[in-house]
Amino acid sequence: MKRWYLYLLECADGSIYTGITVDVARRYAAHVSGRGARYTRSHPPKRLLASFEYADRSAASKAEYAAKQLSASAKRAWAKRAARQLTKRSSNKR
Repeated sequence: MKRWYLYLLECADGSIYTGITVDVARRYAAHVSGRGARYTRSHPPKRLLASFEYADRSAASKAEYAAKQLSASAKRAWAKRAARQLTKRSSNKR
């Protein structure tokens, strides 16, 4: 079964775009080149804030819906917490 990902993009105007995909790198490249979502054509992505792995499309879609209910500042805080946890986990493996 394919893994699905929820991803958060910070756009040039400071807004946060939320989407799902099976290939984050390919989808990010599509957004950057103007072949992504209509929203990112008028709000170009500046950087990938975070991505989160889910077991299937259904779980990723539910997470996407929940994420879209959050404010931009709450999404940034979520991405920051996830980055800290990842850093903490990788430093514990050393």
